[in-house]
Amino acid sequence: MATQFNIDPSLRRSQFFTDSFQRGLAHWNKERLSPQFPTAEWQKTLDRDQRMLRLEGGFIEELRRDIADQAADAPTDADGLIAWFEDLKEVGPGQGDDLFPWLAEEADRDQLRWFFEQEAAGEAGFDDLVAYTQVKLPTSAKLELARNYWDEMGRGNARGMHGPMLDLLVEMLGVNPLIETTVWESLALANAMTALATTRRYAWHSVGALGVIELTAPGRSALVAQGLRRIGLSEKERRYFDLHAVLDVKHSADWNREALRPLVEEDPRRATAIAEGALIRLSCGARCFEQYRAHLWADRPA
Repeated sequence: MATQFNIDPSLRRSQFFTDSFQRGLAHWNKERLSPQFPTAEWQKTLDRDQRMLRLEGGFIEELRRDIADQAADAPTDADGLIAWFEDLKEVGPGQGDDLFPWLAEEADRDQLRWFFEQEAAGEAGFDDLVAYTQVKLPTSAKLELARNYWDEMGRGNARGMHGPMLDLLVEMLGVNPLIETTVWESLALANAMTALATTRRYAWHSVGALGVIELTAPGRSALVAQGLRRIGLSEKERRYFDLHAVLDVKHSADWNREALRPLVEEDPRRATAIAEGALIRLSCGARCFEQYRAHLWADRPA
């Protein structure tokens, strides 16, 4: 049974929860995070970036307000926080969503292609998010994020890098992920993750958000892999999802032990920020699943 999650009615009226805002933010993120050269217009670019950073901050603060009561329930001692955090796998927003068994057992190739196109276009790049987040973290957490990043990089082997595995699936399915054709909920998820990782006042939030991905991804990845296998994709072609269905289980245990625990033991205030980050990530994901079902099941008999 899917965990029930409803968007706060006030968010539906917000400027931040619209196609135009999320697409504008996505285009800005794509441009600002790409390697560039100096230009004579750098001051104008800086003015634009400051304006966009204020808007991005407003977006994140609205997400924080939406989950503040839930996050306030998270314990601030290390043992309590870890237990609360791990329980999100069962009771967090979007967990057990009916979309994923349907993808595994019923979705046809075109439906799986649409789902994957939305997911690929909204992919913020876990490796890059980890790299941004680890800057100046305490030693234990920094080392755990470094180990995680090294796995994402295929431990130095290009064929083992997770990003190219995803690119292979994009090519195989013949999808064309574009910001313009992606639902705003998927863009909002990527935009939120990017904001948390690149903004140092949200560094502890990012640790929680990335950690909850490792915690909750394996079950969903296994079901998506099952659907891809059912429509005839080879082991190599579905490797990205097969890998994350297994590897992220270990990643989650390591993250909780080597990053979350020492961070909270050192400063209990971080527990609430970690909880907020986790809930922001899960609530954004829940909105995606709701929208995906609305699209994919539009013609489904009642």
